[in-house]
Amino acid sequence: MKLALITDAWHPQVNGVVTTLHELVEALGPLGVEVTVLHPGQFKNRPCPGYAGIDLAVRPYKALAAMLDNLSPDAVHIATEGPLGWAARKHCIQRGWRFTTAFHTKFPEILRAALRIPLFLGYALFRRFHRPSSGVMVPTEGVLKMLQARGFQSLKPWTHGVDLSLFLYQPQAMGSPELEHLPRPWALYVGRVSYEKNIDAFLSMPWSGTRIVCGEGPLAAQLKARYANVAWMGVLPRPQLARVYAAADVFVFPSRNETFGLVMLEAMACGTPVAAYPVDGPLQVLGAETGQPLGGALDEDLVKAAAQALRVPREEARRRAETFGWPHTVALFKSYLMPIKGEGEKA
Repeated sequence: MKLALITDAWHPQVNGVVTTLHELVEALGPLGVEVTVLHPGQFKNRPCPGYAGIDLAVRPYKALAAMLDNLSPDAVHIATEGPLGWAARKHCIQRGWRFTTAFHTKFPEILRAALRIPLFLGYALFRRFHRPSSGVMVPTEGVLKMLQARGFQSLKPWTHGVDLSLFLYQPQAMGSPELEHLPRPWALYVGRVSYEKNIDAFLSMPWSGTRIVCGEGPLAAQLKARYANVAWMGVLPRPQLARVYAAADVFVFPSRNETFGLVMLEAMACGTPVAAYPVDGPLQVLGAETGQPLGGALDEDLVKAAAQALRVPREEARRRAETFGWPHTVALFKSYLMPIKGEGEKA
């Protein structure tokens, strides 16, 4: 099978969507799926206004249409709702091709936070984007129910996986040469330093040890100036990031607007318990929808959640992460793909 995967999020961007798609592409090959990724680096592009580190394709339709026609794929998956996503959607509709999409990120919430665009307008736009899709892959049951309530159709429950061979379990928090001079406990945040992440809740919480941030983003400069007592480590290569995860005593996830939160799984795979709010993403990752959270603690008071998470056994965090293996994630994705033409139709 030849799959065209169109995404506005790809290397050198660093975020959960890029990580998920990269791992997905790597895992599909052995299953007989030849994936061609179409991404902003192949087109004229420019930085997204107000969102440093994200480049978007500029007027990509003509070039993208030619690339898709030359590729003649068996299936098309549109992973994001940016300029490339809209261009691919338009071309598939004009060609009469079926395609699948995914809802990775709550962009309406980002648009509200960054540009003050009302939430209902953002969701109306995204509902329009996904309406022709033969299957909208959604990472958690909570997000699926939210989208159903907002009138989205053809929703498919998906999930994400974690690379258990990269993020190795450590029964005790490791040392770290870069951080050894800092007092414990070490509370870690990994992710974009941006509007939608609610990172202020982490940076401002009372903490007797050290708060550590791995990541960059549009708010980094002003937050570094405000919180000079925080250890700012920037964007790390993934092997080094794995060691920082394993060195932390607790991983704090302050976002309230996630569809999933892959970084929580990465921390838990290393044995580091998670502290978060009881909202979509953390609820599903920690399994709290059906019982007590496993691998961390949830509370509307983030300081309380962090204190409770410090008492969670590291082996419990690892066991929970192991339930999110990649084989099931990839098999589910492949099962949702649709041939661009129905039986008896010509491509």
